[in-house]
Amino acid sequence: MQFNHCRLEFDGPVATLVLDHQEVMNAVSVDMLAGLSEAMETLEEKRAEVRCLVITGAGKAFCTGANLQGRNNQSGKRPNAGTTLETAFHPFLRRLRDLHCPIVTSVNGPAAGAGMSFALMGDIIVCARSSYFLQAFRRIGLVPDCGSTWILPRLIGKARAVELSLLGERLPAEKALEWGLVNRVVDDAALAEETKKLAHDLANGPTVALSLIRQLYWESENNSFEEQLDLEQRSQRVAGRSEDFKEGVGAFLEKRPAKFKGR
Repeated sequence: MQFNHCRLEFDGPVATLVLDHQEVMNAVSVDMLAGLSEAMETLEEKRAEVRCLVITGAGKAFCTGANLQGRNNQSGKRPNAGTTLETAFHPFLRRLRDLHCPIVTSVNGPAAGAGMSFALMGDIIVCARSSYFLQAFRRIGLVPDCGSTWILPRLIGKARAVELSLLGERLPAEKALEWGLVNRVVDDAALAEETKKLAHDLANGPTVALSLIRQLYWESENNSFEEQLDLEQRSQRVAGRSEDFKEGVGAFLEKRPAKFKGR
């Protein structure tokens, strides 16, 4: 399914959202954001069928941040760089956070600026060995956005997060793995197959439980211990009512592989 500068592909229960504006290395424009919004609406409509989402880029890049073409304002008026964040970027990021199924980001090339944030929204982040991350904002006189200053210190600590943002240096995939920013790094030629394997493993799992697991970890960052205990209890109650829990227990007792249906 084709949208503005992006597309959705389906392989059984796995949906793949491809950022596709190769002329600008998949930089994010207002048009692409509109396309991403439509794609997310389609995923919501197909939530009963889609049990894992993969996000990747077309061509040689994952996503190189905001598309700056046409941004050189010569009118003398001061631009409001925050407007598009509020109206388009933030809604997309929130939809990813609240998605009903796990997300695998398949980082096939440079992930810079907002593109780095998109990549880090994955529950599982798999990188091609040649890929890299870049907090490019300081190069154009802006500050990190799209959740960078919330995500990065929680994953790699304040010192490394601040260094990446202030210096704007490339972070190679293997160094990102060493720092705990990503989950796996594979040879470029093996990226597609490794991504497919992981995505289908997740898609064939107990989707209700997996969705609750990812939400538990999102909420845990701001919850107290007591609040998290309460949230775990409420989530366990929901998971315990699912058909997949019944199937999982039955499969365990019968010593056979479980056949989860995602409900």
